[in-house]
Amino acid sequence: MTVFFIKGIVSQPVYVHVHNGKVEILPAEDLWGKDTIDTEDTLIQRHGTRARVACIGPAGENLVRYAGISNHHGRMAGRSGLGAVMGSKKLKALVLEGKNKVEIHDRATIQYWSKATSKLMPRGKSSIPGWVLLLMGRIMNLLPINIRIDGLMSLPPFGEWGTNSTNELSVVSGDAPVRNWRGNPAMYPTKNVGVNRISTYQRKKYHCTACPLGCGSVMEISGRYKETHRAEYETVTAFGSNLLNQDLDSIFDMNEYCNRMGLDSISTGSVIGFAMDCYEQGLLPENLTAGLLLEWGNQETISKLVEMITYRQGLGDLLAEGVYRAAKVLGDQAQKYAIHSGGQELPMHDPRMDPVYGVIYLADPTPGRHTITNTMEYEMFNLWTRVSWAPKPAPQYPKREKYENSQENAAKNAAGAMYKAILDCAGLCLFGAHIGVDRSGIFEMLNAATGLELTPDEYMRTGQRVQDLRQWFNIRHGVEPDQVVINALVRGQPPAVKGPARGLSYDLDGMRRKYWQAMGWNEMDGHPLEQPGLWI
Repeated sequence: MTVFFIKGIVSQPVYVHVHNGKVEILPAEDLWGKDTIDTEDTLIQRHGTRARVACIGPAGENLVRYAGISNHHGRMAGRSGLGAVMGSKKLKALVLEGKNKVEIHDRATIQYWSKATSKLMPRGKSSIPGWVLLLMGRIMNLLPINIRIDGLMSLPPFGEWGTNSTNELSVVSGDAPVRNWRGNPAMYPTKNVGVNRISTYQRKKYHCTACPLGCGSVMEISGRYKETHRAEYETVTAFGSNLLNQDLDSIFDMNEYCNRMGLDSISTGSVIGFAMDCYEQGLLPENLTAGLLLEWGNQETISKLVEMITYRQGLGDLLAEGVYRAAKVLGDQAQKYAIHSGGQELPMHDPRMDPVYGVIYLADPTPGRHTITNTMEYEMFNLWTRVSWAPKPAPQYPKREKYENSQENAAKNAAGAMYKAILDCAGLCLFGAHIGVDRSGIFEMLNAATGLELTPDEYMRTGQRVQDLRQWFNIRHGVEPDQVVINALVRGQPPAVKGPARGLSYDLDGMRRKYWQAMGWNEMDGHPLEQPGLWI
């Protein structure tokens, strides 16, 4: 594996070009100011169709704190502001090309598991109609139990609609935030963002390289852009229910604009929700609003604010700092409307409905991240079939068990986090992993690819060390884990009075302590008990 570590800052824009091991730093003044798609097209025209490009847009250039990195025409690595890091270095893009083959220790075993996994993927349209997905969300609210779901069930709707298959389900079940997390599903009719409406935009399937599922799609839209990658659930929710915006055309337009500008759509939708709450409460000075009507669902205002954030104009300059810093400027009353953990805006999954999200949002080395583990994904991973110590959930169990501060729940959360670290290191897909380790052969393929002979338990230990390293990195740079704070609202403090989350709260601090203990960290301060050594 080749890793690029880029140090230093240059005075003029550049891009890095790597061709068969040769590294060049080339001028990029002509690219500075271009959006991500124009940048990628220009560099591919310059270096050939075999080149692959990772680049930033104007948001990264302007150091918006939640700017991301784009590849393949707007596929975003959006979270945590890495686009701003590139922008601070005046690094516009990284261009890779080459013809070297990837060496594999045991190709036959890789091919066996690849074919076996591909056979499990759905073919054709989903046999699950959209109304069933909506009904599932309503039933989930009524049942007093959780039912363990086989990951194979998630594949047909994912193959057809991607993460948009959960748009309606998540709203009615209480998973999706409404009105900057302070509303409830009754405020947001879901028909306009459901899969039946989504289907009318879909023009062709989009697959990541060699993926047999293909959960993406290219959408035909009207307005200033003709097409866009299908917005993910997070984007539809951040610009939809979170802002009480029911206009799917507006949401898709914002999706494409964010992709081109290089903005994280989760944080962008979140800061706009924060601004609308502050506006409603009279916390925004008139000189910042400049005649803008920051009303819920106002599509014109939403569009204008995203542009202002990109170029740090007026109120956009403050919002480009994120909700945590913006709230500090606006004063104590604004703090309650800043929904974040450790300074990062929260994803579109409410921990009051699944407290595992709360634990991970607060306790992971990257706070406010939703792609580590949760109750449903842990149950899909089937880790207990390969990992000796991973707890096996019952086929069905009372919902209240999710909220218990137990050693078993902590062990599930730790196992999910360690396994996700393995997936990330291997470059494997989280959605593909839903079929379970007993069907995917992930541990077997890792051995076949590398020539190692590690057991699943040993791979999980590697995942633990990855988490240790991430935690030590933060500590070395002055970020103490026990000082990370999360908005009290998502703890259920005070409990909601309406909607699926009504009356729900949980002992998040206690759960964090038990999670740290299960990770092999000091339960009080989050420091790993094993000191970093040669294994790093």
